[in-house]
Amino acid sequence: MAKTANLYARIEPEVKEKAESILSDLGIFASNGIISVQPVSAAKLTEEQMSRELEKGYVDMLNGKMKPAKKAFADIRKDYGV
Repeated sequence: MAKTANLYARIEPEVKEKAESILSDLGIFASNGIISVQPVSAAKLTEEQMSRELEKGYVDMLNGKMKPAKKAFADIRKDYGV
């Protein structure tokens, strides 16, 4: 079985721009976004996996990749009209 495959999708330019912006904030290249972003259920993580996830967040914080929760939720509401 092949380890990689090509995927082509047509999306509205505005949606593409929003997706690229969100993925960029997460440190993910748009070309990897479809397969790289997966929800993480904390309840299913081992202690080691949880530590790795927390470490990623801590490193992002040290590198200034953060915003206050109030701003993050306001941005989500604005972007998705909620």
